Amino acid sequence: MTRNIHSEDKPGASLIHKMALVGAGRMGSLHARNASAHPRLSLVAIADHDQALSAKLAAETGAEVAAYEEILADPGIAGVIIASSTSSHLDNSIKAVESGKAVFCEKPLSLSADALAAKLPDLEAPGAPVFVAFNRRFDPHLGELKRRLAAGDIGRAETLHIVNHDPAPPDPAFIPRSGGLFKDFTIHDFDTAAWLLDEPFTEVFAMGSCLVDPRVGALGDIDTAKLILRGASGALCMISNSRRTGYGYDQRVELFGSDGALQVDNVPGAQVQRLDGAGSHGAPFHYSFVERYAQAYRAELDHFVAVLDGQCAPSTGPRDSLRALRLADAAEESMKQGRPIVLGDQEVL
Repeated sequence: MTRNIHSEDKPGASLIHKMALVGAGRMGSLHARNASAHPRLSLVAIADHDQALSAKLAAETGAEVAAYEEILADPGIAGVIIASSTSSHLDNSIKAVESGKAVFCEKPLSLSADALAAKLPDLEAPGAPVFVAFNRRFDPHLGELKRRLAAGDIGRAETLHIVNHDPAPPDPAFIPRSGGLFKDFTIHDFDTAAWLLDEPFTEVFAMGSCLVDPRVGALGDIDTAKLILRGASGALCMISNSRRTGYGYDQRVELFGSDGALQVDNVPGAQVQRLDGAGSHGAPFHYSFVERYAQAYRAELDHFVAVLDGQCAPSTGPRDSLRALRLADAAEESMKQGRPIVLGDQEVL
């Protein structure tokens, strides 16, 4: 570093929380830009094994390049955004907690449910809150759906349908370090379903195929899946996943209740429609998760600021991540065995 990483303050420094980022890749860059633009945060340091990557992002955001050990040792840094490779999330989070820093960690908190369960006492230590960033919970459209469900608009929830399809498959090089479709991709849907239905799941049935890119199958993963979850009340959830649509980022949720239904359709990029001799031409919906959930990513940081202010506890934490990981493990087992998996007491959280 060329200067002390907490030597400069924004105006109104008493209201500013100094932050650091670990991991300057795709998600780290997204969070870094949002943090540097946030009026209550000052992004002061970025750490990454790739020095060129961290230097480029630091130059863009006004932060400094630092080693993670320097970040942990700096008492002026209040919180750490962890967007490093998924396999390092747990270790980096524990180190931050041990240093007394609040944690904002990308999902999932670990690739191993058992490893995460063993570290829950360390992660739940007082004074260093851990927030796991399941961004769907902060989407205003899904938030309104949940509000209306809680208000009784459709009576008792009975079935939930979630469509989560990517526009195009990732580079095959990503697959070996991703944790697999269920832990990298469906993990969002597991958490969304648990949040919306507000009950534990007791049974999981999953089927998967490699239909998009044979290289994914050669690496031992799948790119297409259908899942059914049974909740403790008997409510059912169906999840549809695909690594490719060819037409955009397909994000739809339907919730059917005893007195009606609630739906969140794909959100168009604009509300303007063109009419001509060929008919009506609506605006296309978002092509990537960065566009579709832009508001949610900003809202996550607003929530984290409230956590840093001591106004609330993290809305999602290590136990939420553990629950989603248990469901991912059950889905994997169900797919391998070709049968539903009944979750035991350890898995039902």
